[in-house]
Amino acid sequence: MIVWLNGPFSGGKTSTARELAELIPGSTLYDPEVIGGALRHLLPPKRLAGVTDYQDLPIWRRMVADTAAALLAEVGGVLIVPMTLLRQEYRDEIFGALASRRIRVRHVLLTSDETILRTRIEHRVEFEDDAGRSESVRQWARDHIAPYREALTWLEGDAYAVDTSALTPREAAERVAESVRNGTAGVCQIVQTPEPRAETLAAGVLLFDEHDRVLLVDPTYKPGWEFPGGVVEPGEAPARAGMREVAEEIGIELAAVPRLLVVDWEPPRPPGFGGMRFLFDGGRLAGADADRLLLPGSELRGWRFVTEEEASTMLPPVRLSRLRWALRARERGCPFNLEAGVPVG
Repeated sequence: MIVWLNGPFSGGKTSTARELAELIPGSTLYDPEVIGGALRHLLPPKRLAGVTDYQDLPIWRRMVADTAAALLAEVGGVLIVPMTLLRQEYRDEIFGALASRRIRVRHVLLTSDETILRTRIEHRVEFEDDAGRSESVRQWARDHIAPYREALTWLEGDAYAVDTSALTPREAAERVAESVRNGTAGVCQIVQTPEPRAETLAAGVLLFDEHDRVLLVDPTYKPGWEFPGGVVEPGEAPARAGMREVAEEIGIELAAVPRLLVVDWEPPRPPGFGGMRFLFDGGRLAGADADRLLLPGSELRGWRFVTEEEASTMLPPVRLSRLRWALRARERGCPFNLEAGVPVG
């Protein structure tokens, strides 16, 4: 299990985490800041040029989750992670990667009055012998107060909040430890299919509105928009898997088996294994059906009907190519066989 301490910079996460490690038996402190330090040595300078926040690097987010999983496999027990996450899509990506490994995360938000937070920032001394570097750290914290305030719109509904305005780090840790023991700091509800260990078979379903715009959904457990669908279970037909996923994800029961539009072989690109990807035509949803779309909070954050042009700004290249050929197949009435998004045969 992981106890993830979120909150503003200079909000007392690290000091609280140290105290919490003493209160939770068998716990280990893991600060993802070390990943950023490692990347300074691992990545070429040109890749780091212009990067002001390591969290913007996909490799940082991947390594944070991978290292947490490796640590738990090595030492077991509870991992205590003090790390600010203000962008919901980054939280989704990291927590989703952990969920895919069946690692439970209890998300705790350490909050404080802004006046108190600013006072803590001004009294923060990071480097005793380097006033300039300490001021740089303080300025970083000041610059992130506004983003933190904006992030509260989703953080307060996602994490268990502990107001530390009048608490010492020890008192805050005691509150967190008690919330973990009694379950008030609940387990994050992200649900994710276990990470594949070989090539996978996946099925997506294209659904359209009355203006022939296609439905895209925004998963909570990975970055980027996607088609409704998911992994085909052992012994399951791809089209039936697509129908099942549509019902589970958005609450729509398809009356008939959808028609095949494209089958695409996705080559392995580490860390992904690739595999076969099917896209089916789920047909046009009537206005009433579109209005009754349901979004389980644990899997999907949002949905949109979009034009092909709008989809080009939302989908990664491989999915966009698959969509474009699927739309052509729908127009022509015959499916396409693709390899890495390109028609063959």
